[in-house]
Amino acid sequence: MPTAFAPLQNDTFLRALLRQPTDYTPLWLMRQAGRYLPEYCATRKRAGSFLGLAKNPDYATEVTLQPLDRYALDAAILFSDILTVPDAMGLGLYFAEGEGPKFERPLRDEKAVMALRAPDLGELRYVFDAVTQIRGALQGRVPLIGFSGSPWTLACYMVEGGGSDDFRTVKTMLYNRPELMRHILQTNADAVAAYLNAQIDAGAQAVMIFDTWGGALADGIYQQFSLDYMRQVVAQLRREVNGARIPVIVFTKGGGLWLEQIADCGADAVGVDWTVNLTQARARVGQRVALQGNLDPTVLFASPQQIEQEVARVLAAFGKPTAGSGHVFNLGHGISQFTPPEAVSVLVEAVHRQSRALRQQDV
Repeated sequence: MPTAFAPLQNDTFLRALLRQPTDYTPLWLMRQAGRYLPEYCATRKRAGSFLGLAKNPDYATEVTLQPLDRYALDAAILFSDILTVPDAMGLGLYFAEGEGPKFERPLRDEKAVMALRAPDLGELRYVFDAVTQIRGALQGRVPLIGFSGSPWTLACYMVEGGGSDDFRTVKTMLYNRPELMRHILQTNADAVAAYLNAQIDAGAQAVMIFDTWGGALADGIYQQFSLDYMRQVVAQLRREVNGARIPVIVFTKGGGLWLEQIADCGADAVGVDWTVNLTQARARVGQRVALQGNLDPTVLFASPQQIEQEVARVLAAFGKPTAGSGHVFNLGHGISQFTPPEAVSVLVEAVHRQSRALRQQDV
């Protein structure tokens, strides 16, 4: 039976994604629960490891709420990792000290690739339990975002065995054995769709697909090996729960070149990184989707005055929202672990104050 949750008190984020009028521009930050917060570091230390943190719903709930207790953010995002799905596929996720995520059994040959299957969702129960627990703990303060890595981005880690500077192994497979790559991507697409739907069933009120490495692909190849599979995922998603729309955000880092095509994938909103001109992006997508972004995360190392100026620049670049448009303020990628926490206070206050003032112009 579905869990009964408290009524939503602040739906500004969801309204912006659905291109409905809002009193101000809502704001959340990619990787907002993370190492820049001392309280997060303390909880992670108690958990003993990153996976100990991510796989324990109590800890995941605690760290998801930490940035909301500190800042007036307009959405929470599930604390998890994009590699939970391939981990559940049996690839053996682990974190090497100072080296980031790695897999014990990367997909390096035809036998391994063809044996790949979508995971039993029971292996990911800890994620869905965390979603339900977080949603309950929020008590309707703000919406909860669920997420997954894109089929292509997951494939990069699954074939490379970890992060990569040049994606040589995965792109070699793509060009030499495209049928193997398509098997991985199809398996991932089906798994990601099921995974996100299970998050929605558990209580997620919006979902986001992170295509972190889509921008590493050549034009023409991106459409075939990343965008097409994200389109498949979006087409399979549950878009309404109890009469409430569940918005979908798609974000390809480095994907500004393909903005119009991404906007046609069926999502409600498209995230853009800081290389994209937001004025042009709004004109390019028209009234098809809302936009999310796109402050350079490094701005948060600047002075409060400079942060204020850059916020004003981003808001002015999008312009005053009108009927059929929507803007969610965010960074162009995840917040740096070295970000001063007080800089985020400046950012959040500036976005809310300046965006309210922008809407009052010429009223």
